[in-house]
Amino acid sequence: MNQENAVKIFEHKHVRTYWDEQQKTWYFSVIDVIEILTESSVPKRYWSDLKKKLTTEGSEVHDKIVRLKMRVEDGKMRETDVANTETLLRIIQSIPSPKAEPFRQWLAKVGYERMQEITDIEQSLDRARENWQKLGRSEKWIQQRMSGQETRNKLTDYWKENGVEKSDEFAFLTNIIHQEWTGLQ
Repeated sequence: MNQENAVKIFEHKHVRTYWDEQQKTWYFSVIDVIEILTESSVPKRYWSDLKKKLTTEGSEVHDKIVRLKMRVEDGKMRETDVANTETLLRIIQSIPSPKAEPFRQWLAKVGYERMQEITDIEQSLDRARENWQKLGRSEKWIQQRMSGQETRNKLTDYWKENGVEKSDEFAFLTNIIHQEWTGLQ
């Protein structure tokens, strides 16, 4: 899976997400969604109980859950249950909450925006800038991030043009650059 973690905002609350470039699929943190919909003080317990209930009802939702490492409140990366949009909608249908319909509409909007970004790269860049601003990033930080990404893209394009194909080859070359830059061997 291509590691592109992001945070989406729903009603001013964070939902950790992951875009899998190979599968062209968004994954959403199930715990984050459950916490928003139920306002539970222990969303992990709510999710555990819901998984059991769905399994006894014969639902295959549990089989479609993926575990990915995502950043948690203490800043560390920990495995958490994530679901693609289809599976997440099924989970949402199982939660008695007045927030479920607005959440479904929000998911549809996120999916629509992503499709728009695929066809209009400038829109994607504008949205990235807007999201970084919402997260409190400075204009200087945003500019450095965007120019750093552009430089990285040029470098990887150059490598591709010169026969580099496998991810481990990219990793090897990136490691060499890092070692030279930091002086660490």
